[in-house]
Parts: sequence; structure tokens; C-alpha cells
Amino acid sequence: MSTLTTETVPEGSHVACSPGGVMGVLNVTPDSFSDGGCFLDYGEAMSHGRAMVAEGATILDVGGESTRPGAAPVGVDEEVARVVPVVAGLADLPEVANGRVRISIDTRHAEVARRAVAVGATIVNDVSSTLDGVAADLGVGWVAMHMQGDPRTMQDEPAYDNVVVEVRDFLVDRAERAAAAGVPEVWIDPGIGFGKTTGHNLALLAHLDALVSTGWPVVLGVSRKRFLGELTGRSDQREADGTVEPTPVDDRREASVAMAAWAFLQGVRVVRAHDVRATVQASRVVG
Repeated sequence: MSTLTTETVPEGSHVACSPGGVMGVLNVTPDSFSDGGCFLDYGEAMSHGRAMVAEGATILDVGGESTRPGAAPVGVDEEVARVVPVVAGLADLPEVANGRVRISIDTRHAEVARRAVAVGATIVNDVSSTLDGVAADLGVGWVAMHMQGDPRTMQDEPAYDNVVVEVRDFLVDRAERAAAAGVPEVWIDPGIGFGKTTGHNLALLAHLDALVSTGWPVVLGVSRKRFLGELTGRSDQREADGTVEPTPVDDRREASVAMAAWAFLQGVRVVRAHDVRATVQASRVVG
């Protein structure tokens, strides 16, 4: 495994990213696990985006395709129709126009990334880790995330010999390739909950230093994820007839903020969050 630090990376190749902070989640979808359907309407999406800016978000992450476990893919045309108007609207906010807040597009599809960047996005948040060439062509930032499988299959018995080493090496390889291709800003994301068991997630969270020490700025998305319910004793309940009643995602809010505080303490650069105000306050307490 090659060890990468900011001292060993050619100046200007990848690490000149904006200061860390909170990436506010804005899902323009009917079926995301936490807030699906809440912001599918343009007006509701804009209102939520403005609220997250007021609460201290430094990045607004707009997504038009759910990547929850078992999610079906969305056609590119539909995804474009969902996200492009919202990105364009957010780009007109004063805080975005003056550069204090940035917009990222959460997508696996090159055409969606291109269309979103054309109207104001400056970061491609890529759960597939395949769009580095697109980011290089567009001259925008790129988040490389680790996922085993795809959203439909990723939780079908994920397995690793050493999850920390394998995820770290995968991300360093992707980051180095992206920098060599000319991507101006690269972040790495271990993909908590994406093709990982609760044990895998906890191992990665316990060893965030293994990612931070590579020198690549780390993004972490752990907000409201199901395994947090297991940690707090509020996991999904199985009924007598075998059906599973999911725990309300709001019951994972406190655990999400606790994990965010831990991540900031370990040197994670950006935490992706649904509860922006609480996460920003946590970052100030530990920062």
C-alpha cells in the first residue's frame, strides 16, 4: 500500500479543497431511506436548501437517485429532471454565488454530472467511483466513495479479509488515478453502509485515522444509517409474523451527531448530514 501525505503530492494536484465542514443532504427523490418524498417538489427543495445554508452547511449535496440498499436504478432523463432545476436554483443563492457554500451533485451517471455542473455544481459526489474522468474534463472536485457491489446487491452478504486495509487501498488507488488524470480536488469516502455489515462499519469508524493519514481529505456519510439503531438499542423490530417494522430515522439523530463529533476529532474533513444545525454545533464543540 502506498502511503500518501500532502507533502508527497504534487502541489495543486488534488488537496487544494475548500475548508471542511458539513455537507447538507438534499435528496430530490421519492424513495431515499431517510427523507424520500420530502423535497421532490422544487419549492420544498429550495426551502430546505436555504435552511441548511442558514444552519451552517458549507456544501449542499443534491441527489436524484436513491442509493439505499435494494434501491432500483433511475433513468438518466428522470434524474436530470429532478436535480438540474434544483441545482440551478441553489446556484443563485447569495452564499453560493459568493463562494461561501458549494453545490455537489450526488450521482453515478456522467450525463447527470455534466448537466448539474453546467448550472452550478462544483463537486461530483460519486458513489460508484467511476466519474473521475468526467470530473477532470469539467475541472471540478470529485468524491470517490467505496461500495462493494451496487445498491441493489451491496448488502447481500458483504465480505472482506480486512475491511480497513481493502477500503483504504481502493480509495488511495482511485484518488491517485484521479489526480494523475487532472482532477483538481479529490476527496475519499469509505462508504459507510455501502456493502458493509455493522461490524465492517464499526471497524472503519474505529480506524478513520487509517484514511486521514493518507493525506487525502476524507468525507464521511453516516447520518441516520440503520446500524446506528443497533448501537443505541433502537434497531428495526421484527414482528411475530416475520415482518420488520423499521425504526423511525429520527431515532438515529443523536447517534448521527455523536458519530459526526467522533469523525471531526479524527480529522475527517467533511461530514455529510441530514441534521445540519446539530452537526455544525458538534463540529464547533470539538473543533
